[in-house]
Amino acid sequence: ILEAELVSLGLTDVRAVGSGAYFSGSLEQAYRVCLWSRVANKVLLPLAEFPAGSPEELYQQVREIDWSRHMNVGDTLAVDFFSANSAITHTQYGALKVKDAIVDQFREASGARPSVDREQPSIRINVYVFRNKARLALDLAGLSLHRRGYRDAATIAPLKENLAAALLYAMDWPALAGQGRSFCDPMCGSGTFLIEAAMMATDCAPQLQRDYFGFIGWKGHQPELWQTLREEARQRFETGLTGCRNRIFGSDKSSKVIEIAKANIARAGFSQLIDVRVDNLEQLRYPSELPPGLVLCNPPYGVRLDNKAAGKIYSTLGRAFRDVFGGWRAGVFTGSPELAHRLRLKTHTRLKCSNGGIDCKLLRLDIPAGSSGRAADQPVAQNPASPQEKSTLSIWRKNDLQAEMFANRLRKNFKSLEKWARSEAIGCYRVYDADLPEYALAIDVYESDQRYVHVQEYRAPASVDKALAAARLQAALAEIPGVLGCAPEAVRLKERRRQSGSNQYEKLGSGGDVHIIEEYGCRFEVNLSDYLDTGIFADHRKIRQWIGKAAGGKRFLNLFAYTGTATVHAVTGGAVASTTVDMSANYLAWAERNLALNTADTGPHEFIRADCLAWLAEPPEGARYDLILLDPPTFSNSTRMEQDWDVQRDHVRLIRQAMRLLDADGLLIFSNNFRKFRLDQDKLDCYLIDNKSRDSIPRDFSRNPKIHQCYFIRHRQ
Repeated sequence: ILEAELVSLGLTDVRAVGSGAYFSGSLEQAYRVCLWSRVANKVLLPLAEFPAGSPEELYQQVREIDWSRHMNVGDTLAVDFFSANSAITHTQYGALKVKDAIVDQFREASGARPSVDREQPSIRINVYVFRNKARLALDLAGLSLHRRGYRDAATIAPLKENLAAALLYAMDWPALAGQGRSFCDPMCGSGTFLIEAAMMATDCAPQLQRDYFGFIGWKGHQPELWQTLREEARQRFETGLTGCRNRIFGSDKSSKVIEIAKANIARAGFSQLIDVRVDNLEQLRYPSELPPGLVLCNPPYGVRLDNKAAGKIYSTLGRAFRDVFGGWRAGVFTGSPELAHRLRLKTHTRLKCSNGGIDCKLLRLDIPAGSSGRAADQPVAQNPASPQEKSTLSIWRKNDLQAEMFANRLRKNFKSLEKWARSEAIGCYRVYDADLPEYALAIDVYESDQRYVHVQEYRAPASVDKALAAARLQAALAEIPGVLGCAPEAVRLKERRRQSGSNQYEKLGSGGDVHIIEEYGCRFEVNLSDYLDTGIFADHRKIRQWIGKAAGGKRFLNLFAYTGTATVHAVTGGAVASTTVDMSANYLAWAERNLALNTADTGPHEFIRADCLAWLAEPPEGARYDLILLDPPTFSNSTRMEQDWDVQRDHVRLIRQAMRLLDADGLLIFSNNFRKFRLDQDKLDCYLIDNKSRDSIPRDFSRNPKIHQCYFIRHRQ
């Protein structure tokens, strides 16, 4: 589809490769693709290819490029780095090496350096390393071209704009639009299909409203040529909009979603062309005078809705197609093609594609002209619906009020916490923690290159109806992007369950969903998808801050270190030496990367892979520390440990062992997350103990004061 689109834009030397396409052409043609492509994500201008078998080789090769041809020292830059089957596997580290090479070249030449801007840099550099060979390019788009600028909020699991456009191409909508045919999406959600269909029908360039591109700050940019192309696009849109004869309309069962769609339509400039209204599939109506055209929708499927409920929705959709859209061409984009038989229509084309990592198919159907059994402006008969179908739809309606209550609570929390987090330089904070019992979720915001939202669903008890729980979850997920101001695809969902043994840090995937956040001036790598936890425990934030303030000139020991976030605070706070101990090689490597993100001085900072219980029982000879963090798990029966562990049962022994390593004037910070924990004061009476639990709870965890306990422990003098 992309190759055909590029040819339609006047390009001749086009070659489809994998999920993209190459073309040779002029700068004007590259500008046209940026302005007019409805399907592309990026437009990359290759600058160099070179071997990159190591971070050092990558750095040297990038430094050999004359960057003064592309930017000035006062400009800004950003680096997107990707790798596969290569020695350089950590993308954030690879991006850092590329950035360092460019910055160092300017610093060596002028004493000054460009700065980094992840949002709208002067130039954005794209690096892809495959089998230790790098391709470096300038990202002319700057931001993904699927961002048209009209969508501010959306329902759960929406289509990206460029995927919606590709599906419209696959359904031959441009040809139908040229014949004056109608378009309908009876499950329109935020209106993406409707707006993209209107853009095609009116000859509107998809990036006409966009001001920022990756070439705007590039030294090779030709502003006059670009302005000429934009003016041409404006005139074409004015002509197309004036002469448009198409009727475009959509509906959705949710009034709130329809309001979102109307707002998106208004931003796109199509309020006079696109009609949307609230309608259930069972009561679907449309103006009887409309000429047949294309009906295309993206109904819920198993990933977004309980599979049984989704099948019932497909049955209702099939009845609506037959009763309302006789003689129309129909398309259904689905992640559950096994439900196609519920439509009871012949499918003669199935196009495979992906939507957010989910394998999907576009089902193309023709609805017989004589299939309509009633007047077009009459509702679909509800009689065929089974009692179970009615029950499912009833659950949706009953949840509307509760979903609004959830949205209001989330909005209130976020309004208060966002400003506070920004003022505190905190890039990860909790905005909701099962505030309403019907919505048992923990919701955390991660501020990185964009805003991400990490949602953990607490497993519902067996007494809660599964369909009801699923409906509530979907309702909550539908509200989150609009309330928290994030892209729908930036929401990550996991189920929080009791952890034990080998699954305490069980890997859930390998998607490489890695981002960088900041906390009190420190930078940390987080992974939002591959593990249940993300690499940082936000509830321990104040403890890390205390460590950073107390670490100056101290020797620091971090036990059960996880990803070493406390070590980073200690080192940046001035610790003269540190020892970081954890049993996981993966988390130790993560900890080293975290430290590298914050300082180039590796210094006397050691990372030790060991069972902390065994290491404490037999510590290295002469090991002494001024500041120790002891943050053990609540329990563990991992086969990698020499013995099982229970924090209530075993904490006295562990604290005594740690105190043997603490200098006379030192401080041991002991914390754990066992809600019913009781420190055995009698057996630890030989130490000075200060309960800091209440003071250690951050503001965003104030509703959950038992999330952890914290004690400052010192030697008696």
